[in-house]
Amino acid sequence: MSQQQQPSTRLATTICFMKSALETPERAALPPLLQGASNFRDVGGYPTAGGQRVRRGHVFRSDHLAALTETDVARLKALGVRHSLDFRGTAECTSTPYAIDGVERVALTIEPTVVARMQTLVAQGVVPSTEETVALMCETYRDFVNHNAGTYGRFMKHLLEQPTPQVFHCTAGKDRTGFAAALLLSALGVDRATIEHDYLLTNQLYKRDARLEGQGHPHVMKVLWQVQPEFLHAAFDAVDQQHGGMDDYLQGAIGLSPQELAELQRMLLED
Repeated sequence: MSQQQQPSTRLATTICFMKSALETPERAALPPLLQGASNFRDVGGYPTAGGQRVRRGHVFRSDHLAALTETDVARLKALGVRHSLDFRGTAECTSTPYAIDGVERVALTIEPTVVARMQTLVAQGVVPSTEETVALMCETYRDFVNHNAGTYGRFMKHLLEQPTPQVFHCTAGKDRTGFAAALLLSALGVDRATIEHDYLLTNQLYKRDARLEGQGHPHVMKVLWQVQPEFLHAAFDAVDQQHGGMDDYLQGAIGLSPQELAELQRMLLED
């Protein structure tokens, strides 16, 4: 076998492994498909309450795409990805920009408010405890529900409007991306225990940039760079208590009509 053939062979092997592993409802963490994006994965393969399964190979979630290798770009193209939906804030996009040939980046800006809140506390000479940091993260997730519904609505509608495979991401692919994945899987009928399983895979997959080590107090950074069930529960509680439940939230604040919700399910579910 020539050297030129090896990358595509490895890609085919990895994709076959992914398809096999995805047969289980709660799949284990998979080996990384991309070298330059540690938290990249397919959101497909999960079963729904209606007995269907989320279609594989159509929607992917990830951390940022600014460190992809040439091999990574080839893999994205092999997966058919044509759009990247970027939830990062302005400063994040400026510090780690990217342009991928053949992939259109769509800005769905959600500024990282927890960072601003932390900076305010630090400027006041306050070092939050672990519990206070967790509380700040829970507040951030409630903000996703109550203040960023319009952006998440555009995310869902973009999935409806573009039939080609897409990837959505923020910087670490854990919070803004995690809630987006939870919304999408909820709209498709996946139960919350399975959604939480997918959400927590970030703790196994995401590899923090070594350049960020040593920044901030260790107990604070441990909270900020991981996900906890409490964060996602805070979002779901806000949906249930302030918006009447997920169905009402999707058709209200998110702005999906019953017809659009049915079309999304038709596109992304299989028997």
